[in-house]
Amino acid sequence: MDSLAQASDNVKAFKQLVEKSSRIVFFGGAGVSTESGIPDFRSADGLFRLQGQDKLSPEELLSRAFFLRYPEEFYAFYANTMIHADARPNPAHRMLAELERQGKLKAIVTQNIDGLHQMAGSHNVLELHGSVHRNYCMTCKTPYPLSTVLEAGGAVPHCDRCGGIIRPDVVLYQENLDMELLERAAAAISEADMLIVAGTSLVVQPAAGLVRLYRGDRLVLINRSETPLDRSARLLLRDSVGKMMDTLRPL
Repeated sequence: MDSLAQASDNVKAFKQLVEKSSRIVFFGGAGVSTESGIPDFRSADGLFRLQGQDKLSPEELLSRAFFLRYPEEFYAFYANTMIHADARPNPAHRMLAELERQGKLKAIVTQNIDGLHQMAGSHNVLELHGSVHRNYCMTCKTPYPLSTVLEAGGAVPHCDRCGGIIRPDVVLYQENLDMELLERAAAAISEADMLIVAGTSLVVQPAAGLVRLYRGDRLVLINRSETPLDRSARLLLRDSVGKMMDTLRPL
């Protein structure tokens, strides 16, 4: 069978699995948002050299220790690299919102912090790593929107009430994920009759380990590169997430 025929058969099989399912869960990574113009931050170069140190990696720049010690440098990197205020939902985000409206999709578990799923209209979104749209004062816990960080222009934003430093409600390196949120994600995945895993290499823990809790036989992987769970998948789709999700329209 040639590659075009195989791709057509895979799309047909994907549609059939979705049509048969009523408790779908979607687990997504950075590849879901790259088609909205948001790059995987791991491809970014470290932007700073601190005195006496070599160039720092994005993982170091986005660590809790770095944030606490160098908030100015943290925000200069974070504001220019992690925030994409002009990004808009792509076909994957929109199709997932449609599946939720139809009652077929029960939850989205995402490693992304961009808020594009909610912008597309999805409601039950479990953001494992937090969101750039939520921010709070570290001293008095007053919440702030993304606009407060944007208005600071890459400088450290401070609380209007107490003058404390405002930090993004995102999980930094060296910080733990929210256990309640992890439990909700684990429950959703374990109860799903279909699990779509997309745009992630499944190497980041503990989030990637959640996928192994799926107990059904309708695991679909949408990713351009190999993942540790390829052999466990019912269907492998080696294409862009947006393109594959858009093939579901109309159901």
